[in-house]
Amino acid sequence: MSSQMATSEESGVPGASRVAASAGLGVFAAVIGYLFTYLLISGEVRENVSENVAEWKAVAWYFYNGHMVDIQSTGSFGSFGGTDTVNFIAESSSSTAGILYVLPPLALLAVGAFLAYRWNTTDLGEAIIVGTPVTIGYALVMGIGAVVTESSAEWSTFGIEGSSSVAPVLVPAILLGGIIYPLVFSNAGAAIATAFNSRER
Repeated sequence: MSSQMATSEESGVPGASRVAASAGLGVFAAVIGYLFTYLLISGEVRENVSENVAEWKAVAWYFYNGHMVDIQSTGSFGSFGGTDTVNFIAESSSSTAGILYVLPPLALLAVGAFLAYRWNTTDLGEAIIVGTPVTIGYALVMGIGAVVTESSAEWSTFGIEGSSSVAPVLVPAILLGGIIYPLVFSNAGAAIATAFNSRER
């Protein structure tokens, strides 16, 4: 640990506080990524998604697709049923849809770099210490979001029951979107900032 990190401990900013701050910025990165997704794609969502689906949920599906997480669509009618996966970004006609793949990495890189700069890390070990806890907050948002953005409907036609649901695939949403993405990109951002910090010394 560098003298800067040690000084933080002595001045009443314990390691737990750094972890909490990093986790909080993980939540912030996820929220910012979602908001930018909303700005870029909400127009297409309003045009193409059923009125029965909340707009904010449909935007979230694009956000999950931006993490390479598929959206699962299931449906049943009587004894018949099926499941399919959808990537709304890949099927989008919007010229800006491809940018949605870049938003999550950029947000996480920025958060990791900010943390390393804020605590003046000067070696890779310190960069990992400040960058890794971002995963806690990010995974929390991605896991909860995968559940609350599910859209489901039930109906009956001539006495035959039908139902449908659309939601991000839960396990990839948590493992890929919530853990792997922040582990890779927040630590990469922290490592880049750490390299700059070291040069300045």
